[in-house]
Amino acid sequence: MSRRLATSFLLPVLSPFLPSQAWTVIVPSSRPHHRHPSIESGGRATRAAAAAGSDGAAREEDDDVRRSPSSRRSFLERQAGTIFASASTAAAVVSARPDLAAAAAVSANDESVDELVDVYFGCGCFWHVQHEFVEAERKILGRSDSELTSRAGYAGGKAGSSPDGRVCYHNAQNVADYGKLGHAEVVSLRIPSSRFEDFAAEYCKLFDKDGYRPDQLGDRGSEYRNLVGIPGGRSSPLAAMLVKASVATGDKLDFAVGKGDDADVPKVSFIMDTEKFPFYVAEQYHQFHDGFRLDEGYPESYNSLARAFAKKGENFGTCPNGMVGLGIGGL
Repeated sequence: MSRRLATSFLLPVLSPFLPSQAWTVIVPSSRPHHRHPSIESGGRATRAAAAAGSDGAAREEDDDVRRSPSSRRSFLERQAGTIFASASTAAAVVSARPDLAAAAAVSANDESVDELVDVYFGCGCFWHVQHEFVEAERKILGRSDSELTSRAGYAGGKAGSSPDGRVCYHNAQNVADYGKLGHAEVVSLRIPSSRFEDFAAEYCKLFDKDGYRPDQLGDRGSEYRNLVGIPGGRSSPLAAMLVKASVATGDKLDFAVGKGDDADVPKVSFIMDTEKFPFYVAEQYHQFHDGFRLDEGYPESYNSLARAFAKKGENFGTCPNGMVGLGIGGL
């Protein structure tokens, strides 16, 4: 029995219909579609101002984003302008110092000299998402099995962890339940910052042409909400890369600033600051698991990676093994 079937009668089914907390849209999609009530103009300016606090610049940017359908492009262009300016400065330095050109050429494809960043992506059940990012690591970075960094886990809750530092899957002992702590299922990975846009594109491809995730009609509720965690959150240059990747892959998503404990809103992904909302690794039995669909059975060479990493000393925590202690499929 799958984890989803085993827990479907035990998990709250009304969470998508409960009032959601205020959240601020920063880069709405330019395509026309029905928007969640929280995204409409009524009351949003008040919520945006409260979210921005005393930061006048942030407040002004939020207002700019709300003003017109083209604001998504404006946001991207403003953010990209900073990046392009930095690139132009770097190019001028290299032109003045030819000896730096060779070093730059070498470092462009050398992961070891590029800044590595810890990021996470959430899009429903983390089983399938982890597999897709493992494949992305192999394809984009050429990583071998022993170099893979994609891990299933939890993030996005205001409460953080339990007093003893644990965040766990639903369990009979009711210990540090990730849902009760406000977290969602995510996949974390460590990648070169220069390749973030490539991975962001892979994330956006997980959604269908209408912006729905694969399990939208099955796994619903805040535990399965869409979110992206990056250092610095919306103020990070990576936020612009995320929006650019979304536009390039069909402009299917809206992005909002995650405040923690956010609701599950279709077609919206929350941008989280990983410093405020860190990642907590999931139990070993959730790592490199088969997908949630019956046709998503992955090879043993993939499923066995969790045991291989544990054997090398990786710590997957001390949480109880699922609902009845089996540690299989969430049970």
